[in-house]
Amino acid sequence: MTFADDLAARRTPAVGVWNRLEGRPRTTDFTRALRAEIRDPLWMLTRQWQLGEFQGTDGGSPVTATYSVAQSRPSRFRPLDGPPEDLPTDRPLETMAERRKVPFTYGPEKIGFDLRVAIGRRWFKLLGKAGLLGNLVFKFEEQYANKYPIALPAKEAVTQRANPGVWATMQAVAGRRMDGYLLYIFLKGGGVADAGITTIPLLHHAALVDAGKRLVTWFDGLIDQPAGDGTWDPRRLEHRFSISAAMPDGAEKVLTAREYPGGELDWHAFSVNPGPPLGGGRPPEPRLSRTVFPAPVRYSGMPLPRWWALEDGKTNFAAVGPDSTDLARLIFLEFALVFSNDWYQLPCDLPAGTVARIRGLTVTDVFNHREWLTPAGAGPDEDWQRWSMFTLDTIGTDDVPADTDLFLPPSVPKVAVGPVLEEVLLVRDENANLVWGLEQTVRMPTGEPRRGSEAAAETVAYRSRPPATTPPAADDPPRAALSYRAMSGIPEHWIPFIPVHVPNDNREIQLQRAAMPSVVDGQPVRPRTSLLRVGFDEGQRYFVNEEEVPQSGTRVTVAYNRTRWRDGRVSLWLSAQRGEGRGQGSSGLGFDLLVKTDLPK
Repeated sequence: MTFADDLAARRTPAVGVWNRLEGRPRTTDFTRALRAEIRDPLWMLTRQWQLGEFQGTDGGSPVTATYSVAQSRPSRFRPLDGPPEDLPTDRPLETMAERRKVPFTYGPEKIGFDLRVAIGRRWFKLLGKAGLLGNLVFKFEEQYANKYPIALPAKEAVTQRANPGVWATMQAVAGRRMDGYLLYIFLKGGGVADAGITTIPLLHHAALVDAGKRLVTWFDGLIDQPAGDGTWDPRRLEHRFSISAAMPDGAEKVLTAREYPGGELDWHAFSVNPGPPLGGGRPPEPRLSRTVFPAPVRYSGMPLPRWWALEDGKTNFAAVGPDSTDLARLIFLEFALVFSNDWYQLPCDLPAGTVARIRGLTVTDVFNHREWLTPAGAGPDEDWQRWSMFTLDTIGTDDVPADTDLFLPPSVPKVAVGPVLEEVLLVRDENANLVWGLEQTVRMPTGEPRRGSEAAAETVAYRSRPPATTPPAADDPPRAALSYRAMSGIPEHWIPFIPVHVPNDNREIQLQRAAMPSVVDGQPVRPRTSLLRVGFDEGQRYFVNEEEVPQSGTRVTVAYNRTRWRDGRVSLWLSAQRGEGRGQGSSGLGFDLLVKTDLPK
């Protein structure tokens, strides 16, 4: 009997314990083991054939690249359909593209008293620096306050009398402060500061004229405003403008932003306009020629070049499950997993505000083979199979070559946006077959924003007050269980837009601004925002394209924007911006209604 037989028959119980299990090397030199020597070259060749490594047509990697880039700076600007002008270089393009005039009137009523008082204070500060303030003989402060006064609003100025805070502010400044905006308009129109003021001409004239010029320069630099109507297209609810640059070949490239909603201005907001040039322009910049070293494109989760290397698990492309119709995701995965190591990047520093055109690009690989590269997006502009990135399309359907230039607009990376002064929601009301312009936020005469519903309620309450001499009406209880109402009431901050036909077209529809009767006196309700008062004071009708108000609606806001340019100069402008709406709405508008009345018991 052997020990194994005894153990199998369990004649003698035993317990086996191993506290260390390791291999015993036969040598202390691991150099040969780390070489990973190929014992079977034929197997390696077969493995390469199996993985398709023999199908490569060019295994050369780029070593150096030499390119020449021509640069041009935009120098002309045209707002919407206005006349072209020089594009200034001391402010970002957002300022020129978005700026709008600051309103100082609301129909016949004056508004913007915050700026009116601020301009007046600035004027007195300039007089103090000139040594003219505090003159006991001529009393310049009193003279200017009387010549450019701030008076209490008339009874017809409902917007200034309805709100208690606005009325209290007007009572505080009326008769005590001057309307600086009236003086600014007078000086801007060519007047002199001492016109109508009692002075000693030889002593005070030069100082007052100089102070007037300083006041105009100060306010013009405080808020950037356009000379005309600006770039805002109220019919399309977006900004439209064009810029141009003189190219190295002598031609002028015109770039047009047709649908810029405001906010972030980048290259994709522009299209090449083959129309007439804007004229003028600065000469092109000197060409940039460099020889650089290409670097492979790297991103998180890309396949590693070594066969036995493992990628990290931060980005898992295998977890992406696209459908057969999800072409964008399929193309992305094919690029990320198959062609990722075929891409290289070249360093090329270009200043902001340039139109760059590559005049030539040659690449030298590891086999000293030079290749002349042409743009991948070259070809007809209307060719749908053409592939390109960061290129601009051409307006129109003419058979023209594709534009392969790179445009870096002279914009800023960050703009500080102030509180919303005006907000309008354009919503569709399918039950009433209307589009409503909801004035969510309106600007008060003193400059601060306020809810449109609260401002409308204050106006209705003020206009509904009975005159002081009218005796209170006696109670007249209803005499029937039902009462007839011609139309349901709608809040006065809801401005209707009715569908009408486009002239000479029986099918296309546009939206026309209308008016609802007031619940107080039946007079048409006027809009209170500058967004909806387009042409109202001039007696003109206002239309909005129907396609600009989708089922989700449209939101348009007005606010001050502030940023700094590359030289540190501060730019401040009033801008309108368009965004997404909040869906459809229902006003509950109805006609010929029977309403139950509460009869007295």
